[in-house]
Amino acid sequence: MLTTDFPAGSPCWIDLGSPDPAADAAFYGTVFGWTFRSAGPEAGGYGFLQLDGKTAAAVGPLTEEGARSAWTTYFHAPDAEATCTAVERAGGAVRVPALDVMDAGRMAQLTDPQGARFAVWQPAAVPGLDVVSEDGALIWVELHTSPVDAGFAFYRTVFGWRSEDFPAPGMTYKVVSPAGGDLRATSFGGIAPVMDEAQPPSWTPYFGASDVDGVVSRATGAGGTVLMGPEDVPDVGRLAWLADPFGAPFALIKGEPPKDS
Repeated sequence: MLTTDFPAGSPCWIDLGSPDPAADAAFYGTVFGWTFRSAGPEAGGYGFLQLDGKTAAAVGPLTEEGARSAWTTYFHAPDAEATCTAVERAGGAVRVPALDVMDAGRMAQLTDPQGARFAVWQPAAVPGLDVVSEDGALIWVELHTSPVDAGFAFYRTVFGWRSEDFPAPGMTYKVVSPAGGDLRATSFGGIAPVMDEAQPPSWTPYFGASDVDGVVSRATGAGGTVLMGPEDVPDVGRLAWLADPFGAPFALIKGEPPKDS
């Protein structure tokens, strides 16, 4: 389960690169009830998306040439420079070298060998998100890549991740956890094959939704698109994949309650 303890290698931040941050903030405000708070005049339009006054995500303008609107997952890195070196040694690429984000921390933008983009966060004044694993907050992250084992091997080398395989229709789903702690209790995400040949390898955030269908209805009413579902997945819960008005994919999940042991 994702928590705000943010052990090394776990997701600790997400942000949305958008061609129109104000419009996207309004969209997600309708979908999740988020409110926008600017990070200040020196932040270049970047700001925080808050749930009841707690930061659940962030949004800012697209800054990389040729970039498309997309969510970026940041993983906790105690030493951002060392992680950049590890990424390059493991066959990945550093798109934006480690740099200071005012007094909040240090970040770097990276790409894995299969082409999935991600980032790392070395915390200082800001450890990470204020709220996770609730309705309208980040609850899971998922990498779609091919081949799955090679994708996982890269992150295991860089972050020390562990994994556990679960059978799923037509595939094996790999659940990932940070280097320490109970394997299942600390799991925060999964790795699965790309869903079709046109899908580039990418990380997608899942947000908690006790009423998946209601959130889908709000999203489509505000200009979003349904990519998959809503549908019930055995032993997982009810989920849906959506795209916001600018095409950035995200997902919803209402998990099944734990089974009695």
